Amino acid sequence: QVQLVESGGGLVQAGGSLTLSCAASGNLASINAMGWYRQTPEQLRELVALIVFGVSENYADSVKGRFTISGDNAKKTVYQQMNDLKPEDSAVYYCNADWEPSDPNNWAPGYWGQGTQVAVSS
Repeated sequence: QVQLVESGGGLVQAGGSLTLSCAASGNLASINAMGWYRQTPEQLRELVALIVFGVSENYADSVKGRFTISGDNAKKTVYQQMNDLKPEDSAVYYCNADWEPSDPNNWAPGYWGQGTQVAVSS
C-alpha cells in the first residue's frame, strides 16, 4: 500500500501562483510515476500533469506553459508549480502515484491522496 499526503492548496487571485506538494509513504518500490489529477465543481476530472521519474513529464494542454511538475525519485515526492492561475483552474487537486502508464495521456493511478482545494478568484 501507498499513502499520499498533499499540501499547498489555497485561495489566490487570477494571475497568481501556488505550489502543491505531495509525499508518498509505504511500498515505494511500486511507484515510478507520480502526478496530479483535478476535479472541478462540475465533477469533471482531468489529468493535469504526470512525471515518470527520470524519463518524462507530460501536461494537459490546458496547463502547458503555466504549470511545472517536478519530483524526487529517491524520496517519492512530487511538486506542481502553478503560475498564471485562471478561475478555470479552480478544483480539488489530487496527488497520484503508481507505475508508469503505457499511454501518458491515459493514466489510471491506483493511489490517490485526499485532495487539496485550489480556488482562483477573478
